[in-house]
Amino acid sequence: MSKSISILNELLVELFNDILTIEQNALQSGAFKDLSVTEIHTIDAIGMYSKRTMSEVAQELRITVGTLTTAINHLVRKGYVERKRSEEDRRNVYISLTKRGKLAYRIHQKFHSDMIKNTILGLNGEEERVLMDSLEKLNGFFKSHYDIKN
Repeated sequence: MSKSISILNELLVELFNDILTIEQNALQSGAFKDLSVTEIHTIDAIGMYSKRTMSEVAQELRITVGTLTTAINHLVRKGYVERKRSEEDRRNVYISLTKRGKLAYRIHQKFHSDMIKNTILGLNGEEERVLMDSLEKLNGFFKSHYDIKN
């Protein structure tokens, strides 16, 4: 492996792991100690303003509806999510965030916003563009080579 490939590999793995650790630590030190990173990402996928079907959220998270059902059961029990059956078609179950779930969503969004602002702090316009272009290319590579759908 060439030196630059080795360094890039090390940086990507370290960055991925660091972001997960930072996110978990932020959750554990905040008001939402009872949430895991996976649960906060489920809350994020449900979103703030609309009821969503289990299938829609499962597809966005790239998991099965069965896996999502287990996660939603925990989030309902913890008071972050509520389920409601459709009046038109009782087979359809909609999930939405409770007041507590919306607060967790907002705090998580602020965490990400602060993380990005601090990431680009000190970069000039050209450096920001290079970073964004590089990340877009990297993202495109992963999506095309590992069959990841949007």
